Amino acid sequence: MIYLFYGVESFLIKKEIASILQKEKIDAINQSVYNLENSSLKDIMEDAATISLFGEKKAIIVENSYIFTGTTNKKLPEQNIEIFLQYLQNINPNTILIFVVNKDTIDKRKKIVLEIKKVGIIKEFASVIDQRTYLVKMLEPYQIQPADLSFFLDRVGKNLSILQQEVIKLKTYKQDDLKITRQDIIDVTCKNVDVDIFSLIDHIVTKNKKKALESYTEMIQLGEEPIKIIIMLSNQFRMMYQSKQLLKKGYSEKDIASILEIHPYRIKLALQKSHGFTESVLLNYIQQLATLDYQIKSGKIDKNIGLELFILSI
Repeated sequence: MIYLFYGVESFLIKKEIASILQKEKIDAINQSVYNLENSSLKDIMEDAATISLFGEKKAIIVENSYIFTGTTNKKLPEQNIEIFLQYLQNINPNTILIFVVNKDTIDKRKKIVLEIKKVGIIKEFASVIDQRTYLVKMLEPYQIQPADLSFFLDRVGKNLSILQQEVIKLKTYKQDDLKITRQDIIDVTCKNVDVDIFSLIDHIVTKNKKKALESYTEMIQLGEEPIKIIIMLSNQFRMMYQSKQLLKKGYSEKDIASILEIHPYRIKLALQKSHGFTESVLLNYIQQLATLDYQIKSGKIDKNIGLELFILSI
C-alpha cells in the first residue's frame, strides 16, 4: 500500500502513521525512515521493492517529500521520478510506503500525484481549528472545568504535540484522581515561551510598558535569556511585517503561510497583531533590536538593561 500524507498538522500525521504501523503489526526492525532532501528516490524505491529479511511486511516512511509539491528550490536534489512511476506499475505488496509532506498543499496536477491517487491513498491533515474539543478528548477520562481548559490552552499554546506531552504529564501526576484543577496545571505543565512572546507583543502593541516589563520579567524568571528574547521578538516583528506586505499584495492567510513556510495559526496571530503597527514602525523595531543585539554582544550595554530600555522606549 502507498500513502501520501500532507498538511501542517505534523502531530496528526505522526499519529496516523503510528496507527498504520500498529494495525499492520510492523515492529521497529522492519521500519525505515528516509528524508528526501538528502536521500535518493532510486535508493528508496529499491528498498521498497526488496523483500524484508525480518518479517512479512515492512514500512518505509519518506519525510520532506517535496516531489509532490510545486517547490522549485534548486538546492534540493533532483530525483528520478520515472523510477517511482515504474514502481507504481509493480508495487511490492509487502511494503507499506508512506510519503509525508509537511505543507498545506500538494500539486494535484502532477503525474506522480495522479498516479498515487489511482493505486494508493492521499490524505490531508489540516490545522485543527477547534483545539478545545481536541484537548477534551486528549484528557479523557479526566475532567476539567471550561475556565481551566482555557487557562491550559493559554498557558501551553495550541501545538498538538506539546499539548499531548503536557496532558501525559498531568495524567501521570493525577493518577486515579480524575479531576484536573488549575493548580494542577500550574504545578505540572510548562509555560510555552511562544505564548509569552505574544503576550509581550500584545503589551507593546497597546504601549502598556508596565505589563510589558512584567511579561519580560516573567520570561527571565522562567530561564529565558535576554538574547533569545531579542531574537524571538525580532522574528515575530519580521513575520508580522512580511505577512502585512503579502496581505497587501492580495495573498490569503493560507498563501502567506505557504510562502513563508510557517504554520497557518502563527500567520493568523501575526496578522492580528500587525494591525496595531504601521510597516515603518515594524521595520524600526527590527532595526532597534538588531542594533541592541550587536551592542550586547560587543559589550557596549548590559543585556538585561538593554532590553528593558527597548521596552520602555515603545
